[in-house]
Amino acid sequence: DHGSRRAASNAMHEEFVAGFAEAAGGAYVAVAAAHMELAEPTVADAVDRVVAAGAHRVLVMPYFLFPGKHWERDIPALVDAAAARHPGVAMLVTAPVGLHPLMQEVVRGRLAQCTEHADGGPACDLCAGTDRCVWATD
Repeated sequence: DHGSRRAASNAMHEEFVAGFAEAAGGAYVAVAAAHMELAEPTVADAVDRVVAAGAHRVLVMPYFLFPGKHWERDIPALVDAAAARHPGVAMLVTAPVGLHPLMQEVVRGRLAQCTEHADGGPACDLCAGTDRCVWATD
């Protein structure tokens, strides 16, 4: 992800990555969170970690919805710099997640959940324990 000055935002990203790793059930040699800037671990830190764990190919999944400057230039440059320290290890930067067709289903689900909560229904994962949507403005 981009990284944030807000520790809570970085922690959410790291929690997501840990959940992904657990759900993957060992399908990958190692899974590591990384932040492009503003926070640690960095992309270089994450590459070092997965290579040290035995990875011969590193897949870098930018946690962005859509392509942009960071995906086109910044992240590949960070990956290239990290790759220079690991000759013989293949590196692949994947497409952003927003381009995947299932993202439409995720968005529809979040909209439905937030609408239900705003109308008095159960809260989503972000608003659990509150009496209303924490993002709502009246």
